[in-house]
Amino acid sequence: MSEREVAVTGIGMVTPAGLGREATWDGLCAGEGLGAFDEDLAGLPVDFSCRVPGFDGNALLGRRITWRNDRFIHLAMVAAREAVADAALDPAVWDAPRVAIVIGTASNGGDRWPQEYRNLDEGRVEAISPTALLRSLPNMVAGEVSKDLRALGPCLTTSTACASGATAVGTARDLLRAGACDIAIAGGTDSARVPMGSAAFYRMQALSRRCHDPAGASRPFDADRDGFVLSEGAAMLILERPLHARARGARVRGYLSGYGASSDGYHATRPDPEGAGARRAVEAALADARAELAEVHHVNAHGTSTPLNDDVEAAMLSAVFRTPPPVTSLKGVIGHSLGAAGAVDAACTVLSLERQLIPPTANLDRLDDGMDLDVVTKIARRHRMEGALSNSFGFGGQNAVLFFRAA
Repeated sequence: MSEREVAVTGIGMVTPAGLGREATWDGLCAGEGLGAFDEDLAGLPVDFSCRVPGFDGNALLGRRITWRNDRFIHLAMVAAREAVADAALDPAVWDAPRVAIVIGTASNGGDRWPQEYRNLDEGRVEAISPTALLRSLPNMVAGEVSKDLRALGPCLTTSTACASGATAVGTARDLLRAGACDIAIAGGTDSARVPMGSAAFYRMQALSRRCHDPAGASRPFDADRDGFVLSEGAAMLILERPLHARARGARVRGYLSGYGASSDGYHATRPDPEGAGARRAVEAALADARAELAEVHHVNAHGTSTPLNDDVEAAMLSAVFRTPPPVTSLKGVIGHSLGAAGAVDAACTVLSLERQLIPPTANLDRLDDGMDLDVVTKIARRHRMEGALSNSFGFGGQNAVLFFRAA
């Protein structure tokens, strides 16, 4: 461990695999796809999604908080509270101006906008909620977590499409390295499984259309994949300057050693077919960590289950590593939570290193022709690991890659 690295001392997660870090981990290791009919999407061409089971924001946070915020903020607040508790931090006594918040989101809110538009269309302006804008503005998620936890340092929101959560973690690392804070709460959140989200992604031909088999619809790297499955969730990591973590005797789950970002500069939705941007991000993360390729023992892939993304990522990994280390994509189980995905992947990469266990990629029955990858399938795999990459690639050609080392 060097002072260039930052310590991961806490993790909180809310995903379709479970409400909480351990429930999520157990669900991911079970390796079963969680796509299911979604009554909120009934009547649409794609009427299924992956939804967080049993999530009741009112019960978890209280109506005083939930009435003024959309679901993506509720998810983030619950994940942040768990991460803080996991790190054994007490907001009542910490040095609040030295605690930063950096949270990524791609689509942010939207669950209550249909009613507000109906009010507007019907000329009932006075019926529009005074919180209509506030509850769905992207920056409000960081602001609400800041208020809830009394964290008064830098408070930022990142938005790099499906790389937003990973970008947030990398940005928080930069704040810590720069000495702008001692602790950072960093992660991502999104809840895009709303009618407009499903309809718009359907029209883009990005979603799987397996309405007859929603549990088997998300199938990263599989020859029969046909698109991603809309999901929701949030994940938060507590990052600390190593000196600060040591001084308070914190338990360290892992170290964030490297961060690389790049842009394809190619197309709004399609990745660069050569994978050049993704490769630059991988190489930048390793250079930042001062790590050799041989130190990468696992890759948590972006692996969306879309034909183009999986093709390009697989080819890029083969080109970088020649013989890639074991690969997994969590999206086979929990679908694609957009801005939250990179943070969920990062959190689970840390847990994989800590537990020396790689969750399987669900629904991978036949690796697509031409892919030369060792993808973990069917059951979780025990594997000796000291370093691992977490890949995140977003619309607009925005790439973010994180490199973690075991504690």
